[in-house]
Order: sequence, then structure tokens, then C-alpha cells
Amino acid sequence: MVGHQECTMEEDTRDKCTPKVSRKTLTAPAPFADETSCQCQAPHEKLTIAQARLGTPVDRPVRVYADGIFDLFHSGHARALMQAKTLFPNSYLLVGVCSDDLTHKFKGFTVMNEAERYEALRHCRYVDEVIRDAPWTLTPEFLEKHKIDFVAHDDIPYSSAGSDDVYKHIKEAGMFVPTQRTEGISTSDIITRIVRDYDVYARRNLQRGYTAKELNVSFINEKKYRFQNQVDKMKEKVKNVEERSKEFVNRVEEKSHDLIQKWEEKSREFIGNFLELFGPDGAWKQMFQERSSRMLQALSPKQSPVSSPTRSRSPSRSPSPTFSWLPIKTSPPSSPKAASASISSMSEGDEDEK
Repeated sequence: MVGHQECTMEEDTRDKCTPKVSRKTLTAPAPFADETSCQCQAPHEKLTIAQARLGTPVDRPVRVYADGIFDLFHSGHARALMQAKTLFPNSYLLVGVCSDDLTHKFKGFTVMNEAERYEALRHCRYVDEVIRDAPWTLTPEFLEKHKIDFVAHDDIPYSSAGSDDVYKHIKEAGMFVPTQRTEGISTSDIITRIVRDYDVYARRNLQRGYTAKELNVSFINEKKYRFQNQVDKMKEKVKNVEERSKEFVNRVEEKSHDLIQKWEEKSREFIGNFLELFGPDGAWKQMFQERSSRMLQALSPKQSPVSSPTRSRSPSRSPSPTFSWLPIKTSPPSSPKAASASISSMSEGDEDEK
């Protein structure tokens, strides 16, 4: 990191004063020109831009000067100073800051006072030295006093103090090096935003504890701003409630989706099991058919065989006589004695069969 540079005096054998430059790490703010011990009286040879870009002279840095008001110090200021610092391989950047009197006289009122603007520049990393109460128009005496080689500023003509361009004589002397402006950011733009949204910032500062007197706000406007702050708080609360309600509804929807999905899975499983059990080819039908067939078998008797098997005849028994089932015509007995005789004859016949 490029640090601050100090200039010390040493005499060589020819009794000539040559500056000795040493670099320090950036650990402190840039010094003020009227407080630094660097009062170099060595011969200061004039350089051309081509020589400076080649890195000459080797015994000292190129002293570049940039000036301005630097009110509400912003990134556009810092970028301009960065360009001025990096114009040449070895450079020492002096920054001049105009006082409140000059600024109010030639440009207008500032938001920051001169002390605040001086301090803002001291803490910019690209600045090696700050010159307080810088002149509005650069004079040869000022350039000689601070041993300035080149002046860096944007190339737009700066008309002020009765001149069409306060840098015209610097340009004619070949000491002007242009830098580029940063579009979209400027002190005037920042002030315009504040003025445009004045009510917003007034309410903001009232809410942060500033009084109406400090803000130069009337009693009626103060009450109006405070009421608007209360309304905004209520709106914020309502917004928070709406957001929480949306979160709750989203959670309920997610849980309901999960429940519906689980219910669908369970219902599919139930239907599948039901079809497996009671479907056309289900287990219940097979079981029912088996039990039905068993019940039918149990209820219906077995068919008797057409012909009974022949008994084996024992040799001890005589073959049973064959009877003829043809009807025999018998005449009724003529008398009781004849009937009894016929009955006795039948009984004898049975005993013979046995």
C-alpha cells in the first residue's frame, strides 16, 4: 500500500540540497501542509508530462495538485483523487481545500464546515498532504511555494470568479492533467435527494430523537410528522401480521398436502387389499368355492352301487333255495280246519329254510 511520504534535506559534496523521499505504511491521517516538516528548497526542475510518465526524475516523486470544495465527501471525490494519484508511476498528491469564506463567496453555502472537510480529505487513502485555505485561482507564487509539477482536474471549463475557466492559464502552461468525472454522483445530487424527500428525512430524525427546533420544523409540521410516524408503525405491524398469516397459511397448506397425500396412499393400499381379497380372482372367492364344495359334498349322500358284491359261499351251508316271485293262485280255504293245516305247512317250510 502506498503510504505517506516525507521529505528530508541532505547536502551532497557539492552543497546542493536534494530531497530524500521515504515511504511509510498508511497508519495515520495525511498531514497538513503548514504542519509538515517538508520545506524543500532544492532546485525544482520543470517536467513535461512525457517525462513524468516515464518515471523521471528518479530522485523525487512528481508532485500533483488537486483542489476542490469536497463538501459531503463521496465516492466521486475519491475516484478523482485516485486518478490524480495514479497519473504517474511515482507521484505525491497534494489536495487543496478551499475555506468557508471563499466557498460561500464564489459557490454557495456548504453542508459541512471547512474543518469537517479538511478532516474528510485527511482520511482518504490517496491523499499524501492537505493544504488548508487553498486559493480559488492558482497563482505562480502558490505553485512555486508547494513545488507543484502538475494540476489534476476534470477537463470541463470551470467558470467562476469572473473567469470563463479558472484553469485556463494552467492549461496554457502545459501543467494541466485531466481526470474523468464519475457520473451519477455529486454533492449537488445528494443535496437534491435530501430536499426532494425532506419530509421523509425530517420524520426520520424526529423518530431518532432530534427536536423540532433542531430540525427547524414548525409545531404543526412536528405533530403531522409524528402522526405519520405512528401511522407507519401501524402499517408495519399490519404488514408483519400479514406476513405471519401468510406463513401460517403456507404451513397449513403444506401440512394439508401431506395429509392428503398420506390419505391417498392409505386409500390406494386399502382398495388394493380389498380387491385382492374380494375381487374376481380374490382369495375370498377361492375360499368360498372350496367351502361351498365341501358343504355340498357333506349334504349330498353317496350313490349306492348298482349291483351288490356276491357273498362267498361257505361250504358248510347248503345253497339257499331259489324262490320264484311269480304269483301263485291259491284258493281260499273251504273250512277252518283246512286253514289251520295250511298255516302249519307254511311254518314247517320256514323251519326248513333255517
